[in-house]
Amino acid sequence: MVFAQLFFSFFRLGLFTVGGGYAMLSLIQREIGRFGWMTPEEFIDMIAIAEMTPGAIGVNAATFVGFRQAGLLGALVATAGIALPSLILVVAVSKVLDRFREHPLVNGMLLGVRPVVAGLIASSALFIADAAFRQVGTSGLSGIDPAAVIMAVVSAVLVRRCKAHPIAVILGAGIVGLFIF
Repeated sequence: MVFAQLFFSFFRLGLFTVGGGYAMLSLIQREIGRFGWMTPEEFIDMIAIAEMTPGAIGVNAATFVGFRQAGLLGALVATAGIALPSLILVVAVSKVLDRFREHPLVNGMLLGVRPVVAGLIASSALFIADAAFRQVGTSGLSGIDPAAVIMAVVSAVLVRRCKAHPIAVILGAGIVGLFIF
């Protein structure tokens, strides 16, 4: 039963999510909550691990969730579920999209999807921020950890303004986290 849940949950996510892994995160979080696969805190940890490992974050997340639920076979099933729709759609749509790329209806559709992708990414960011900034055992704004907020702001500045490599920022934050948390 868990293999079918993993495959079809991630297949549906891979089929209907536009915009890549970050746009997928809010939907992955919903599926995880629906089946009780992990807590919000575990979800944040999963995102950190998926972000640190090579590959697309959506695929890494599916692999991680599958492994947590059903071992190596679960990881393979969830990964196949999330990757298969893209493979099928890319092969089917690539020729058609190239042929009609300049068509006003195609351009309008692509322009209409962009704000939705930004909204899905923003939704994921708010969920992650809420879970990352809360202290253990508290909720809402009263439980915001100032050190976590400072680390988030410094990380954003380092990546956006100083052009620091995200991996270096993640590793540095992990080292800082060892000392302050």
